[in-house]
Amino acid sequence: MDKIAILTGDPNGIGAEITLKALNILNLPNDKAALISNREVLNYYNSIAGQCCYQDINKYEIIEIPYKKSDIRPGEITAEAGEFSFKALKKVCELKPRAIVTAPVAKNALHLAGHNFNGQTEVLQKYLSHDGQLAEMLFVADNFRVLLLTRHCALKDINLTKEVVIKKVENLVKTFETVFRIENPKFALCGFNPHAGEDGILGKEEIDILIPAVDYLRNEGIDITYPKPSDTLFINAGKNYANGEKDYYDCYIACYHDQGLIPIKTVAGEKTVNTTIGLDVIRTSPGHGTAFDIAGKDAANPNSMVEAIKLAIELSK
Repeated sequence: MDKIAILTGDPNGIGAEITLKALNILNLPNDKAALISNREVLNYYNSIAGQCCYQDINKYEIIEIPYKKSDIRPGEITAEAGEFSFKALKKVCELKPRAIVTAPVAKNALHLAGHNFNGQTEVLQKYLSHDGQLAEMLFVADNFRVLLLTRHCALKDINLTKEVVIKKVENLVKTFETVFRIENPKFALCGFNPHAGEDGILGKEEIDILIPAVDYLRNEGIDITYPKPSDTLFINAGKNYANGEKDYYDCYIACYHDQGLIPIKTVAGEKTVNTTIGLDVIRTSPGHGTAFDIAGKDAANPNSMVEAIKLAIELSK
């Protein structure tokens, strides 16, 4: 499929609304994108647009996922919505488009429908990966990029190993060379513990896991720092981003979810795009969730969805 495939996410969240608004802003050629959604859902959210429609949805190819109009219940978490979200993801994996853009889904809705995944990244990995490929979460805001070594798991369940760190960084190098077209990228590695462990006083993960992994990667010729305190690293990254300056590092590598997402979302906000790398197809997504509290109120900001679509187009050229 030689188009960008755009999924509208949970039909009870803001996904369809921000998709329609983003398409109205971008005004893409009709041969550039296809919507994997449902006409009832699209028409419903188009109808609440106030004085004018967001978008003529018939401009784009629409690949229908069944959904009843009576099941559209903005703000509610339902099994029907979870099933719709899952079927849309499975469908896009079958189509293998040029790139994938996903509006937010609700993990609890997926679980209600019997699909026990911790997010869309995990679904895409299950149905798109081959030969040991691993999907990774890379958050992008212009030249400010953050890779997560672990994704959606409880802090107490984080299980980093030397081998995991090595494989994920090696995959990151390939992505930078083939997708971002950056040769010899420079990476900054966040410490796992406060103050990067203080020589083992505040934790042994740096000594036992991260430093041996860095030694191996450096021997491979990869430009990566030894683990550094994440607060210091991200202070400089935030300043550079705010001043519009190119950062010394091409990517920051965070050990766990909030360590990486709090800083990039704080300084970049709506510019932040969740990017799935490591598979044959690039996937992007807004850096926010379903926002059930404002669903169906014509109040959702589409800026992150705009950035997600733009980045998908840029990276899939």
